[in-house]
Amino acid sequence: MIFMRLSDAGGASAPCVTTVLATPRTQPGGVLCGEVRLKGGDADVAIDRIRLGLVTSPYVAHEAGGHHPNEEFSQAPVSGAVVLRQGEEKAIAFRAAIPWGTPISEIGGRHLAGMALGVRTEVVIATIEGRSDLDLVAVSPAPAQSRVLQAFARLGFPLTSADLRARREDDPHHGLPFLQKIKFYPPDHHAGVVHEVEVTFVPSSSEFVMELEVDRPSGRHVHAGRYRMSHEEALRTDWPSEIDRWLVTRPGRAGR
Repeated sequence: MIFMRLSDAGGASAPCVTTVLATPRTQPGGVLCGEVRLKGGDADVAIDRIRLGLVTSPYVAHEAGGHHPNEEFSQAPVSGAVVLRQGEEKAIAFRAAIPWGTPISEIGGRHLAGMALGVRTEVVIATIEGRSDLDLVAVSPAPAQSRVLQAFARLGFPLTSADLRARREDDPHHGLPFLQKIKFYPPDHHAGVVHEVEVTFVPSSSEFVMELEVDRPSGRHVHAGRYRMSHEEALRTDWPSEIDRWLVTRPGRAGR
């Protein structure tokens, strides 16, 4: 376990901090549990607050090279005001809610290239904010999302890539600045009419919402389908049959 001194928050007298996660895995709509562990410096310090910042890729992936800024998309409080005595060690437990729009970074135990999630501990002392290094977290699909992704695999659609797209200003669905698109190439029997299928899970705690888009071989982009139902219904849906029927009979039309 390595403590990092928060040099931006008090110089040599600043505390050191490390974050210990109970598990490095979570899912959209889930929780992330762990402890923030502090070690006092050479003087007492009055900490104003401690919080976790959730940072998502591609910003995490490129941070070391300095090519992109970090994209912090959510914060979770850990502690309010606390006094850390000289040399004192203190552990503060946290249970942070993970937003439904958090990007998926792992499917079936396989890392999704280009996707990552990091948590950074922020300690505020007298309006100066010190930040720890990033701790990476694997984000697996929520159960209903997993059923859909497994259906594409069963239908022979190889997973190609995923990326984040800026949310439209008029998009009412959620407050995060992006949506994730997960892309699949079609199997041979669909290749003549479909070049690529994009899956977007629109985040909602109260219902399951999914958008499917098709790129045709001609290069024309078609917004083709939208599914909206309860999370329970999504778990019961025969997604391989539904997706195959949609591709065969309803290209370019609205989903259910």
